[in-house]
Amino acid sequence: MADEGFTHPRLAAFYDVHEGDRSDLDPYIAVASELNARTVLDIGCGTGVLALKLADLGLSVVGVDPALASLDVARAKPGSDRVRWIHGDARDLPPLQADFAVMTANVAQAIVSPADWAATLRGVHSALRPGGVLMFETRVPARQAWLGWNRSETFSVIDGVETWVDLLAVDGPLVTFRWTWIFPDGERLTSTSTLRFRSRAEVESDLLANGFTVTDVRDAPDRPGREHVFLATKSG
Repeated sequence: MADEGFTHPRLAAFYDVHEGDRSDLDPYIAVASELNARTVLDIGCGTGVLALKLADLGLSVVGVDPALASLDVARAKPGSDRVRWIHGDARDLPPLQADFAVMTANVAQAIVSPADWAATLRGVHSALRPGGVLMFETRVPARQAWLGWNRSETFSVIDGVETWVDLLAVDGPLVTFRWTWIFPDGERLTSTSTLRFRSRAEVESDLLANGFTVTDVRDAPDRPGREHVFLATKSG
């Protein structure tokens, strides 16, 4: 189930403003070009920023997300009719024969249940053509990104909206935190999320167990040394 930050209509509408610069998506666009991909699957597409960028390049794009409010924002954007939007997750996909599948930002880590993670990988595997490629990023656990998740280090005001994040709990590989937004009219909204921090070896093992061959593990240009970016090819 998606978090309030994506399912609440007001927060979904504010998401793009909150995120600002999306140069973090550039590596995914570059790899689509490297692969000469024609059909791309964007899992956890949210408000459709990457999906629409890829569609602008003439690619056939499918965006899937469990948060209907986020999809509503995506569907309201110019050019949205060039993307096929699916309300659901990777387990709800038809056999698309996609060349390339992506999970950007925290999408992979937000799938915290091992069973759900395995089902997601199997769903992506079924949606890709033989030889198709999956790309996603995960934070390096040893860097302990959550140590900076507090009001003093994250407080900002964006378009009059006060926002910050608070760390709530660290339980082994599971890290829980809460975002807060206070809008100019006084409305206060929060969203609590949990991410699973997987080691590189764990991710590689999971990919292998679900029909993928890891072909590359790259550094994230926007977070050097802090994230692994996995590229895995559908086997068989």
